Amino acid sequence: GTWLGGQTPEPAEPALRRLSRYLLAHYQKDTRPVRDWRTTTNVAIDLMVYAILSVDEKNQVLTTYIWYRQHWTDEFLRWDPARFDNLTQISLPVESIWVPDILINEFVDVGKSPHVPYVYVGHLGEVQNLKPIQVMTACSLDIYNFPFDVQNCSLTFTSWLHHIRDINLSLWRQPELVKFDRSVFMNQGEWELLYVLSHFQEFSVKSSDSYAEMKFYVVIRRRPLFYTVSLLLPSIFLMVMDIVGFYLPPNSGERVSFKITLLLGYSVFLIIVSDTLPATAVGTPLIGIYFVVCMALLVISLTETILIVRLVHKQDLQPHVPEWVKRLLLERATVLLCIRDGKKFSQSRTQSSDISRQVESNDSTAKLNHNSCEDPGECEFVGGVRPALAFASQAEGSRLMHGVLREITAIRQFLEKREEFRDVAREWLQVGYVLDVLLFRAYLVAVLAYSITLGTLWSVWQDA
Repeated sequence: GTWLGGQTPEPAEPALRRLSRYLLAHYQKDTRPVRDWRTTTNVAIDLMVYAILSVDEKNQVLTTYIWYRQHWTDEFLRWDPARFDNLTQISLPVESIWVPDILINEFVDVGKSPHVPYVYVGHLGEVQNLKPIQVMTACSLDIYNFPFDVQNCSLTFTSWLHHIRDINLSLWRQPELVKFDRSVFMNQGEWELLYVLSHFQEFSVKSSDSYAEMKFYVVIRRRPLFYTVSLLLPSIFLMVMDIVGFYLPPNSGERVSFKITLLLGYSVFLIIVSDTLPATAVGTPLIGIYFVVCMALLVISLTETILIVRLVHKQDLQPHVPEWVKRLLLERATVLLCIRDGKKFSQSRTQSSDISRQVESNDSTAKLNHNSCEDPGECEFVGGVRPALAFASQAEGSRLMHGVLREITAIRQFLEKREEFRDVAREWLQVGYVLDVLLFRAYLVAVLAYSITLGTLWSVWQDA
């Protein structure tokens, strides 16, 4: 300050104000800040992923929050620090200086990014523009491996207007430092950041001048624990219960209702999880195919149960088991499936026929004994003392005996017919039992093969 009439000196103007007025007094922000137009402005850029906000599989949009940095040299923003109280760095309004027109090609919507009104300027003309950006970009999302999917989305930075001879791009840090930098990433969401790859390239449009672009590939992986607990495990439990349902007796009638209940429960389960599965117009995730196959297996299981119940139910209305079925199922299939109950059925069937023949022979013996006289004295009395009365009584008893014999014959025929029906029922029950074991083991093999295939695919994805 200066002394005026012995009074207190006025304070000098601060160095920041003097420097700001000095730099912006004759500055023109409308032109590229180079003294020779042949000089190329090199812009170094850097990127750090802060958060993965959302992944919209249906619209193929990725929303991320990044920390973006730019660095370039402005030849008209230089000063001597000694003239300005050794000030080597100053912040200036971003609207007052030239800023490169670098945009992201994949932009699909304007995000809610905070406005940073200042940039840092060094005394040698280095300009640093640091700002956070919410990026909503188009990305080709592959949901085939959902929920074990890994997505690779690119962020392409390029000058929208200037050619490579005017504005060139470079990477601020080393590619290895950018690749594994998770220092600011929020790691508590659904997605985890694997790495960020960087790649520089030149491109031209219709053989015109070349443009410089810097690509950042953001590689993220979904955390599958939530989807495993809420989607895969309930489906696995229902399939296990379907397998356990085969141990219900096929002739009890409870297996059909049990299978229908499982099928209905699985249908309700698919309705509930339909909103959780990602939906796109170009493909279906493998887990959706898995649910469809599980539903098909439940339908096949129900169909097999209906077939077996049809064989073992209402056997009185069925004919005898064909001989080729007996040879195929009751002889060969029992040996192949190691079923030990096949001989018991044949033994019970043989025992029943022996019992019917024994009853028939006993009935014939009873008829003969009933027609003969049990006491010789009665026969003598009937033949010698009262022959006429005995003859009359014998004729009347003969008619009564014939009626009783007819009733006994009808009962015997009914019992024989019922025993024959029982034999047919035993045969069909045995056929149904063997066929049920055969179909159950085939169904079990199919389920195991399907489970091994899914486990193998999951292991391959985890290793990849």
